[in-house]
Amino acid sequence: MISDFGSRILERRDSRLKAQLIELLGAEAVSDDAAELTAHGGDKWTANHPPDVVVFAKSTEQVSRLLRFASEKKIPVTARGAGYGYVGGCVPVRGGIALSLARMNRIKEVSFADAIAIVEPGVITADLQAKAREQQLFYPPDPASRKDCTIGGNVATNAGGPRCLKYGVTRNYVIGLEVVLASGEVLRTGGRVHKNKTGFNLVGLFVGSEGMLGVVTEITVRLLPLPPARATLSAAFATMTETAATVQAIFQAGFLPAALEIADRFTLEAARRDNGVALVPAGNAHLLVEVDGQVETVRSEAEALEKLIASRNPNSLTTAVTEEECENLWAVRRDFSNSLRATGLTKLNEDVVVPRSRLVDLVEFADALQRRHGFPIACFGHAGDGNIHVNLMAVDYDSPAVQKRVESALDELFQQVLAWGGVITGEHGIGLAKKRWWPQATSDVARDVHRAIKDALDLAGILNPGKFLD
Repeated sequence: MISDFGSRILERRDSRLKAQLIELLGAEAVSDDAAELTAHGGDKWTANHPPDVVVFAKSTEQVSRLLRFASEKKIPVTARGAGYGYVGGCVPVRGGIALSLARMNRIKEVSFADAIAIVEPGVITADLQAKAREQQLFYPPDPASRKDCTIGGNVATNAGGPRCLKYGVTRNYVIGLEVVLASGEVLRTGGRVHKNKTGFNLVGLFVGSEGMLGVVTEITVRLLPLPPARATLSAAFATMTETAATVQAIFQAGFLPAALEIADRFTLEAARRDNGVALVPAGNAHLLVEVDGQVETVRSEAEALEKLIASRNPNSLTTAVTEEECENLWAVRRDFSNSLRATGLTKLNEDVVVPRSRLVDLVEFADALQRRHGFPIACFGHAGDGNIHVNLMAVDYDSPAVQKRVESALDELFQQVLAWGGVITGEHGIGLAKKRWWPQATSDVARDVHRAIKDALDLAGILNPGKFLD
């Protein structure tokens, strides 16, 4: 507990910091309003630690000035976008400055000729997709929160989404970056060309670095031609095992869909309560398949997939071929996380990845895990690439006893996933939520390399401190 005297010292320090930042960046860029501090103290995970001050940057030059100042004063800086992460990655656990990039939200260019877009980090992912679509271009990465999350946040975590199966993740589309280093120096790497082997792959180094190596202020992404047609198939099955087996059958038949998603009974029941029974397919397990491409190709693939899925005796099977019909089928899937939160339980989203051959094993392991530990586990996600979101749904999570049970269950889950050759995160990152398991998931050599890179770029450790490297 901080004494009154200690509180006054902290207040004076925070007041001095605010005054210095106002002098450096202007009053409109700085806030220590209590509501703003709380809002910038967390993300979609359970932890929240308010910063001392929030800075709203509007330019690379402002970010450069801020980081040069913070490095000289040894003040922590935690950059953030929209705060839609799931692992506490933007929680300023050491206080200091929360650097919001939300006002850097310009789409600077979309070029059909070069098939690229140049954007600032605060651009909402869905807004980029819509702007690209106006020129018959396509930005494939599609996290479920695409209408809320930012491109900068996607870059920080190497975000994915359902279309990862066919098209890949954020890293596969970022071809150029402007990054402000901890020193305040501005690094430009990559550019608007689609191939580049000039030195090390520095773009790949910063994508997925969770804000610990630099602050990204401009992003160049490659775009694809917009597929002229799509079809979505929605099927319900009696069990998740049958659904997972159908996924394998689709691959065995030689198909590579744009997306292959599955969901279990608990997830579907939550969606029915939240969205209405009529909108959610009947059954205990759900399969969503999407194909895209040229009109004739999509039509023939959809017909063949329909026959294949029907042969496996689903409870129901629906095929959509128009944009509106397809989006209606996807709307429930994209809202699964919100539906699970609407249960009132604390949702702990573990985005594990297993080799695709272990998909059925993972589903069965999660079922056994919930029986052993006594709380529901909801599974849904990207079955096509083995990235299943295993959601532990905890009652009274604030209780230390419940948290201990949750950690015990996660110990078992991660140990098994790693034993199968999987990984503990596919698209959310390590952040704070998985910090406990970082040593188990990596080798001594890998951790030493991470530390060496961090020290080379941020020796004072001001960028997003307190996360898995500390």
